[in-house]
Amino acid sequence: MRCSDGNFYVVKFRNNPQHLRVLANELLATRLADGAGLPVAAAEVVEVGEWLVEHTPELNIQLAGNAIPCQPGLQFGSRYVVSPLEGQVFDYLPMEMLGRVRNLEAFAGILAMDKWTGNANGRQAAFWRRMRERKYTAAFIDQGYCFNAGEWTFPDYPLRGVYARNEVYEGVRGWETFEPWLSRIEKMDEETVWRAAGEIPPEWYCGEWDALEKLVRQLLERRARVRELIAGFRLSVRQPFPNWMEQ
Repeated sequence: MRCSDGNFYVVKFRNNPQHLRVLANELLATRLADGAGLPVAAAEVVEVGEWLVEHTPELNIQLAGNAIPCQPGLQFGSRYVVSPLEGQVFDYLPMEMLGRVRNLEAFAGILAMDKWTGNANGRQAAFWRRMRERKYTAAFIDQGYCFNAGEWTFPDYPLRGVYARNEVYEGVRGWETFEPWLSRIEKMDEETVWRAAGEIPPEWYCGEWDALEKLVRQLLERRARVRELIAGFRLSVRQPFPNWMEQ
């Protein structure tokens, strides 16, 4: 959708079939990742009016053969990482093209973020470039399944929240590869986390402030566990870091 600020957004609606809370997850996790300096698609709250839904047949959700109109109100918007008028975006690059990604090292940083936030899904990335550019930039999208989707729990498993291909981790040599993002997560100011949670529209979590407060307190406690969770992935059957060097 093209919004009033002139930018294009992928908009996730409140009555999506995943869960209402995934909108809250998207906004909170994206704000935290941005605070850690990671390249994430900009996130905004997008208001979609009833008139627009009624007069736009495409604004529906296909579920079990039925077309359900999108629910008007405040929605989550993920800004296009580059305007479709200015460049190209791909959700997949073949292995031989990964060398043309200028910020491949950021996959280590988003791994730390996904472990902290308990992402229950595989890591999603978009690779973009402007017209006439040769190199791509990775941007991380789709944080909806952080905090275990609608459950707001943290069942930590080594292979959750990781990218599907080990090639993006070949540059990992040790803990220093996760910097500066890992230290930023571990030292993230409590006020920063609370402020990000405060931006979430209450209707995205049914006004259950106690549940959101519990989630934030768990996040603050988990800052000290991120290295442990990364180590669990490192020692998993995936063997994702073939170039890791013990200090």
